[in-house]
Formats: sequence, C-alpha cells, structure tokens
Amino acid sequence: QVQLVESGGGLVQPGGSLRLSCEASGFTLDYYAMGWFRQAPGKEREGVSCITSIDESTYHADSVKGRFTISRDNAKKMVYLQMNSLKPEDTAVYYCAANKGYGGWGCTFRSYEYDYWGQGTQVTVSS
Repeated sequence: QVQLVESGGGLVQPGGSLRLSCEASGFTLDYYAMGWFRQAPGKEREGVSCITSIDESTYHADSVKGRFTISRDNAKKMVYLQMNSLKPEDTAVYYCAANKGYGGWGCTFRSYEYDYWGQGTQVTVSS
C-alpha cells in the first residue's frame, strides 16, 4: 500500500515558521524525486519545492525561494519542508508528492508527472 502522509501544518502569524513533514510507505523512496505542492482556495495547484533522489539537488519556486527549504531522509522515508518568513499568501493546503520519472532525477513542478500524492496539510498564515 503506497501512502504519503503530511503533517505539521497549522496556524502561524506572518513572519513565523513551520516545518512540514511527509512520511512515505509502500515504496522505495530512494528512487523518487519528491515535491511539495500547494493549493489555495480558488487557485490552481502549484509546485513549491522539489528534491531529486540522485544527488538531492533542490529547486524552489520563485515565490518561496530563500524562505522555504526542502530536504529528505531516505532511511527514515521522510521528506520535509522548512518554511520561514511566512506570508499570508502562503496560506494553502500543502501536498507531498513522489515522482519516479527519469530514475528519480525528474524534479519538476508538473503535477501530472507525479505518481503518488498525500492528502495534504493546511497551512494558515494570519495575524
């Protein structure tokens, strides 16, 4: 049974920080690029951050670059998203996703290329 479970969301004030976690099971995480996506009410789902399985190269959307950091621990089958300097526009449901394309090198923001998805965790940034 393939499963991705996100946690760590919640309510935080602007300028605050949160760390999201994604726990994987049912597949070998080592062979997958891992991404974080988010979807705000009334908006399309957008890619936020991605990390490859090959050399753990990371990529971040311009909107979060310098504030968010993605990381992974294959032994623990965990992926993380450290979010700092949060802004109200970061409010969204955040999803963890796994991409086996290109032998784990496929670190993209194209959601249709991802094989597995979690159910999401709500992040609300408000004063």
